[in-house]
Amino acid sequence: MSAVVGYEQAGELKFGQVGIANLRVRTLDVGRLVEEMRERVERAPKLFARAAVIVDFGALSRLPDAATARALLDGLREAGVLPVALAYGTRETEELAAALGLPLLAKFRAQYERDGVEAAVPAEPAPAAKPRKAAAEAPPAPPPAPPAAEPGLLLTAPVRSGQQVYADHRDLTVLATVGAGAEVMADGSIHVYGALRGRALAGAQGNTRARIFCREFHAELVAIAGHYRVLEDLPKDLRGKPVQVWLDGDALRIEPLD
Repeated sequence: MSAVVGYEQAGELKFGQVGIANLRVRTLDVGRLVEEMRERVERAPKLFARAAVIVDFGALSRLPDAATARALLDGLREAGVLPVALAYGTRETEELAAALGLPLLAKFRAQYERDGVEAAVPAEPAPAAKPRKAAAEAPPAPPPAPPAAEPGLLLTAPVRSGQQVYADHRDLTVLATVGAGAEVMADGSIHVYGALRGRALAGAQGNTRARIFCREFHAELVAIAGHYRVLEDLPKDLRGKPVQVWLDGDALRIEPLD
């Protein structure tokens, strides 16, 4: 009988939450898009240089052809970022991704699907024929109990450089420091009771009412529902002070906390 040989995988594959920039193309002007990206990289190289970027053509009335899309990808690479995938949209998007040799990532479409789209109102059903009265009518079923509220994620230890924390469908509270090079993300709001030196991204799935609060403001980047500002654009008079960050229309507001 042959001996059974133990097998250990050479590589362990896992899926997790990662922070990847999403470039939503609103105007198909390759030169302008590339120049805008080059300016971002030059202004904040620690944040954008060699950053992974998802390219989203969902805002366009029609997809670019493969040659135009390839020219855009090449231009973005020359500008200093790395296009790694297309955001999933339609079957034509899938065919374009295959022609470009890129994968599709569906999650980056989710926060845009609600933009300007009203939920369809279901047609009111026709009244059913009234049944004959039974001898003993059953009592109405009690309404279902409301689902328990998801508690916020609470961290008591510092979030150190290189670490990333994501609060899925809830708020995130950090009682310690968020170090430089660290990233905290939440679908809800973010509260940092220590110094915020890394990146904070609230409303990660498009919640425009989310906010960021911190006691000591030194952030490399803050973002609400995809609207962001980097360190070079942040008010110098607010650094080191307690602040709150919120979205006012399309403008990201940063004000001191009283």
